[in-house]
Amino acid sequence: MALFDNGLKGNIVTGLAIGIGTALFAPQVIPALAGVVKPLAKAAIKGSLVVYEKSKEAFAEVGEMMEDIVAEVKAEMEESHKQAGGVGPEDKTGA
Repeated sequence: MALFDNGLKGNIVTGLAIGIGTALFAPQVIPALAGVVKPLAKAAIKGSLVVYEKSKEAFAEVGEMMEDIVAEVKAEMEESHKQAGGVGPEDKTGA
């Protein structure tokens, strides 16, 4: 990039021109960019919230399913202990 190698090295006039140009055009450019960026940011946040809610529901369903499986296993274990004549989980004293 020959422009940066020779043109901007030590040239104060070019630096001032860039600074003044930026100061003049920034008030027009920033609101235009904000008008584009704000709807994109809102859409991204909305999409993230939708994904969060869906995953929250899915994890709740998985949790319920696991609770059901644990309850079934406990019932089966109780049943097998009763059939075997052993001490059940609720009867730990042996009495």
